[in-house]
Amino acid sequence: MKAFFEVLEQLYRKVLLGAALENDSHDYIFYLNPAFSDQDCSTTTSSDCSNILDVQGKHQPSSVNLATPSVAPVCLQRHFQMSSTREIMLLQLTVIKVMITRILSVETELHAKEKYRDIIKILLKSSDFDSKLTCMFQNSDKLLSHMAAKCLALLLYFQLKEKITLSNSWISFCQKNLSEYSESDKVVYCLWMLTFVIKEIFKDTCSQKAEILKQFLAPFDTVFEVFYNSLFSQHFENHQDTSKLINSLICFLELLELLIASRIHLKLHFTCQRILFLKPSCVFDVITWPIQAFVKRKFIIFIKKCLLCKVGEDLCRGSVPTFMAPDHPLDVDLLALADAVLQAVDLGLLRTLSVYGKPSCFGGDEVQPGCECVPGPDHVILRAASLLIIRSLEIKFQNGASANEMKVDLQRFMSELLTFLKPHLQPSLQSHNLCEWLSRVFIEQDDDMLEAAKIAMGIYLKLTRECEATESLTQEKEMWNHHTHENGYNPHCIFLFLLKNIGFDSTVLLDFLISSETCFLEYFVRYLKLLQKDWDNFFTICKYFEITESKDNVNICCCISSLVQDRSSNQTEPSPLAVLGNHRDAHAWVSWASEASSEPLNHVVMSEEAQATLQANSLSPPRTSQRLVDYETSDDSEEESTDQRLANSRLTSLHQEAMKKIQDTVGTSRDKKELSLESQSRSLVPKESNTPFSVDCDIGPNNIASKVGISYRTVKCFEELQGAIYRLQKKNLFPYNPTALLKLLKHIETMYNRNTAKYMYTT
Repeated sequence: MKAFFEVLEQLYRKVLLGAALENDSHDYIFYLNPAFSDQDCSTTTSSDCSNILDVQGKHQPSSVNLATPSVAPVCLQRHFQMSSTREIMLLQLTVIKVMITRILSVETELHAKEKYRDIIKILLKSSDFDSKLTCMFQNSDKLLSHMAAKCLALLLYFQLKEKITLSNSWISFCQKNLSEYSESDKVVYCLWMLTFVIKEIFKDTCSQKAEILKQFLAPFDTVFEVFYNSLFSQHFENHQDTSKLINSLICFLELLELLIASRIHLKLHFTCQRILFLKPSCVFDVITWPIQAFVKRKFIIFIKKCLLCKVGEDLCRGSVPTFMAPDHPLDVDLLALADAVLQAVDLGLLRTLSVYGKPSCFGGDEVQPGCECVPGPDHVILRAASLLIIRSLEIKFQNGASANEMKVDLQRFMSELLTFLKPHLQPSLQSHNLCEWLSRVFIEQDDDMLEAAKIAMGIYLKLTRECEATESLTQEKEMWNHHTHENGYNPHCIFLFLLKNIGFDSTVLLDFLISSETCFLEYFVRYLKLLQKDWDNFFTICKYFEITESKDNVNICCCISSLVQDRSSNQTEPSPLAVLGNHRDAHAWVSWASEASSEPLNHVVMSEEAQATLQANSLSPPRTSQRLVDYETSDDSEEESTDQRLANSRLTSLHQEAMKKIQDTVGTSRDKKELSLESQSRSLVPKESNTPFSVDCDIGPNNIASKVGISYRTVKCFEELQGAIYRLQKKNLFPYNPTALLKLLKHIETMYNRNTAKYMYTT
């Protein structure tokens, strides 16, 4: 037996290195094939197996050269045999696993690979080899069971790759155990092996993945549907040992995700791939079970990924196209799932979600005695539930709903969502701008945040087109504009909150544009196109942001307000319209802001002259922007510095002219008291600020002067982004052709300059 073990050990070392094997293939089969039948497997003891292996040792092939083992007492030999039986079987399985891995590897030499392939094919011709492995993974020894299952799964994948007919014994075994749900471990191992093989097919780089998967799924198409119905019809509360049911749910959920991923990416159309879309209510029933929170969380995330068509994305990375070809059958399936989501929300789905729970940490979820644990919401659940609802609404609206239906559904479901979110967001959402919910919920997850912003944009554009076709009166358009804010999906507000969260930092936008992990490029291009057509509304919203932010800074505002009152003591008190300008939607915004807050607006409103003066002062030349690339020579650095100065002077020249004109209008005859008051007011403004809203200016965000120019700061951010993209493109460092994007950014800058000039000459 010791000699048997040594041969296996030598074989393992050679295969691990990918070395060629000299002996005949059948000699190695003798050492790799377990020498007991499937009838004996379940009752075989260690001593029985050792006797069998001892017989093998007596009949070892003469062609295999081994050193003569030393003689030992019989009792010691028997003890060695009994203790080594398990190691022998594990080593056999390990050698087979490594050999198959070497066959599939492109790094293995051709001569060695052919020898390995020949050995495995001879091994598979053994009529009972698959049965032996199937029997072994039912063993009570967990490690032996796992190794047998993994070895069998690799052998199945090898058969598919080599176009060898799959073993009937294994297919029958899976069909039998999946025909109905049982608490046996056999079900879990069947699900695990099916999942493993499909993952290997996905990871394959060959062009025949669809054909390979089709061959693999064909025998199980019907049985999957039977198992789906049986599993989800279980009554959780009737199970004494719920751990096995939970284990089966998690395993099947992983398999279901791969089946749907193959439906989307490989364009196959088996019934088992569509079962979720055909019977979605079964999955939503699980969420209502009195089951552990992590199971509900997995199901919610799974449904979210299905609606976003992101299932299996980690396995397909690098090969998934950015824009997928139209797939009408898939659109029909997604609509069915979206309708099921909205129906479940109507029935109280959000109320069944466990938002609070133990914190998940690397060290475990148990809090040590004496340590305080501040309970907080599970933001993963909040994000998933939010995407679930808005994506379902988008899918429904894309399939022919009327404008009135869309408005009713949007108001109903967004109201439900915001009601669900508000208790879990601290500080709480302000009623005067509910669009902030998106940036608050998704602040920790960039890809989900940008996905949600893109979906909100799609809903807005769809509704806008429908409303423009049916509504012509100005009053109706104002009501529609108010509707977008009331339900938290106005794209301008969402984008401005995004910019505020990143501190108007163009380098963050550049990171988003370069990254392949988010949909920012698609979202950003669509927003810039909208901005070109909807500039007046954007500018009005910027003014509204300035008013609402000013309310949060009453101390500084009061100081500035008193200064303005001293300068214009003979004038009447300015109205809120003076701040919002002469845009067509200004009065609707002011009335809305007034209703949303009990504080009067006149405490924070300045005259146009004072506002413009503060804005001009805030637009001083910005600090040098952080460089995004290293320069090869000092000439490149000087060139950038010159370009940056020219860009800054070009963008601020109009503001300087505006400041000069306003100063001439107000007059230059200021007495010492006015100068003293102005000096005192400016001394209240910190020179530097570490808050995220302080970008490219020396005035902190808690000052009115830094907030009257939100539109300017937005365009300034775009200009810096434009310059950074241009520099990277010039050095061939940008990952794609940004010409169209640069044109959009340039056009926005031109529009801003034109509107600023128009405002200057009409003031």
